[in-house]
Amino acid sequence: MKVLEKFKIWGLLICLISQLGYGYYLPGSYPHKYVVGDLLSVKVNSLTSIDTEIPYSYYSLPFCKPQEGVKDSAENLGELLMGDRIENSPYKFKMQTNESEIFLCQTKSLSSDEFKTLTTRIDEMYQVNVILDNLPAIRYTKRDNFLVRWTGYPLGIKVQDTYYVFNHLKFTVLVHKYEETNVASVMGTGDAAEVIPPVDKSGSDIPGYIVVGFEVQPCSFQHNLESLKNLKMYGKYPSKIVCETNTVTMGIKENEPVAFTYEVEFVESDIKWPSRWDAYLKMDGAKVHWFSILNSLMVITFLAGIVLVIFLRTVRRDLTHYEELDKEAQAQMNEELSGWKLVVSDVFRVPDHPALLCVMVGDGIQILGMAVVTILFAALGFMSPASRGTLLTGMLFFYMILGILAGYVAVRMWRTIFSGDHKGWVSVCWKVSCFFPGIAFLILFVLNFLLWGSDSTGAIPFLLFVILILLWFCISVPLTLVGGYFGAKAPHIEYPVRTNQIPREIPPQKYPSWLLVLGAGTLPFGTLFIELFFIMSSIWMGRVYYVFGFLFIVLILLVVVCAEVSLVLTYMHLCVEDYKWWWKSFFASGSVALYIFLYSINYLVFDLKSLSGPVSATLYLGYSLFMVLAIMLATGTVGFLSSFWFVHYLFSSVKLD
Repeated sequence: MKVLEKFKIWGLLICLISQLGYGYYLPGSYPHKYVVGDLLSVKVNSLTSIDTEIPYSYYSLPFCKPQEGVKDSAENLGELLMGDRIENSPYKFKMQTNESEIFLCQTKSLSSDEFKTLTTRIDEMYQVNVILDNLPAIRYTKRDNFLVRWTGYPLGIKVQDTYYVFNHLKFTVLVHKYEETNVASVMGTGDAAEVIPPVDKSGSDIPGYIVVGFEVQPCSFQHNLESLKNLKMYGKYPSKIVCETNTVTMGIKENEPVAFTYEVEFVESDIKWPSRWDAYLKMDGAKVHWFSILNSLMVITFLAGIVLVIFLRTVRRDLTHYEELDKEAQAQMNEELSGWKLVVSDVFRVPDHPALLCVMVGDGIQILGMAVVTILFAALGFMSPASRGTLLTGMLFFYMILGILAGYVAVRMWRTIFSGDHKGWVSVCWKVSCFFPGIAFLILFVLNFLLWGSDSTGAIPFLLFVILILLWFCISVPLTLVGGYFGAKAPHIEYPVRTNQIPREIPPQKYPSWLLVLGAGTLPFGTLFIELFFIMSSIWMGRVYYVFGFLFIVLILLVVVCAEVSLVLTYMHLCVEDYKWWWKSFFASGSVALYIFLYSINYLVFDLKSLSGPVSATLYLGYSLFMVLAIMLATGTVGFLSSFWFVHYLFSSVKLD
């Protein structure tokens, strides 16, 4: 009964917190109520292009600026690292007030530098990204009788050696009547409605609306310069502006100004608040995505099952046959040992570069843990596209916290390799905390120089670099040392057999072992190459990635397949009397990173054909190298730890004198 009462209390507490939070929505996605006439301010994000992958500030081009001046919005760590620079804009609406022919400003005559920059950005297919109530503007175009969705709108277009700019925007704001959320009605009926007291919210009787959609239609319109002389910002343009998407008339020329206008229409919609992001998530290729992922999962699960069954049957038959022999037969068999039983006195010999192996395993377990926890939280909805930048922020947070796990695993493995000797564990911890982050900082620093030289918003500000370094040395490093301390205090894993002082000679192999190790990465690659395409498209093509549930399944499947592949290769090496399995088990599953890097190059050549310039290609390859290194450490760690467990279990199951 006490347990039931505690459960009721916790349930009531959760309901009250939800009610106080004005609903049951996930963090960062609560609705904002607007009454008729309330001011809605549009924000602008960085200009982006799939042609260069280098973002620029919106106000790096001669656009109209707000009267109160340009102000940066509060951004989290993830947004800054992604290159987002969200700023205020002169576009302002009043709730449920349709307006047209609103004059913004007329720029000064375009200088030669401004004209050159503007035309270059048009050639590079830059998109303007505007945001209202945390919703990016969406644009619809028709292509072969299909309606295609885009986020943002193009800066301009080039037609017959003439550049045209889209200087008139037609906004459509979809709104839905605000409905007070009642937790009792959501959670259930009956006594719960009487238990939860109604929360008095001031102004709740005033009818209001919530924004559930934001659409934009860009147009190129030639304004009459004489009509603009006496107009001020937000004044009404004297003649009607017809927004035609099929014609362009506002050609830009050097030493001539450009005028900007806009109109806005409010449309009541049946879309409710929880569904307002559906338009962004239903991008082209959704059906192909779902069926391809399901097909890939079924095929890989089938292959992994076959590998597992064959493997278990082979090893179990070997062990059963040995254990059924009587003692006399075992003694005779020990004299005629063959295969993996022959390396019993060398299988746990200290590997080459043991410190580096422990460091890579520690970093790998940290990266793998970060991936599992982050994707799990994202699948539960805590890192949705509505919460911009939270995915990257969460990854950094979990990576730093899991430093304690990295230190523990690395030091305990270090002590196990050296039979309980904990000497040098502090050095191992320092190497763990500096190996992968050090390489990451080196890559980011080099790429940042390229972005700084291009004056891009994608460049990490110097202050942010300082903050990242402080987080590294003030949180991640100490936690790694704490984990190492616990690893040094924990009992090391005892080897089931003794190791001879003199190593035995490895017989010549029929096939080079590195060939098997490299080939082993093909099966893990098969588990994720389809999902990898959608992730790459999300990163480089500006598409929204949202199927984190599928990604979590693929990640679990990848871990299983990596473990199986590494086990099989370790067993094969032991059967041919090759006892140097430590590094081979790591790279057997870690070699999947090589295929991912080759796939990245293939994606660059065939899918990012429009990517132009050496800077853009260097950025792409640099970030791909960073991603591949992280994947190699994570998958290699899975393979090594599973092989270590298997070898320990295998030789502890057979009693050899």
